[in-house]
Amino acid sequence: MSNVIEWVKRIYIYIFSAVGLILVIIGGVQIINLGLKTWVFTKADVYYNYPAPRVVPEKGQTVQEPDPKELEEYQRNDLASRRQRQAASAIAMIIVGTPLFLYHWRLTRKQS
Repeated sequence: MSNVIEWVKRIYIYIFSAVGLILVIIGGVQIINLGLKTWVFTKADVYYNYPAPRVVPEKGQTVQEPDPKELEEYQRNDLASRRQRQAASAIAMIIVGTPLFLYHWRLTRKQS
């Protein structure tokens, strides 16, 4: 009976250690992601609105499509913003994941 209780305690500790580690990793990634978006990738949180058609009153309330230059600028800004969001997220994961992997890899190598 004592062995069963010890075994349950050990599993409990490992499960909650893993949950804690996962929470620390996710939190670390989010904090680094936030820092990268704030100071490095400043356009990562900027969302651009698609240029809306305009009503031209002097031509009998007709709708005029957005200027091609406006559309091109919108597409360029939107692409840059999406790329910076993706880069910030990826770099944050790499910054958190690399030391974590290296630490556990060294522990594995020491046990061999």
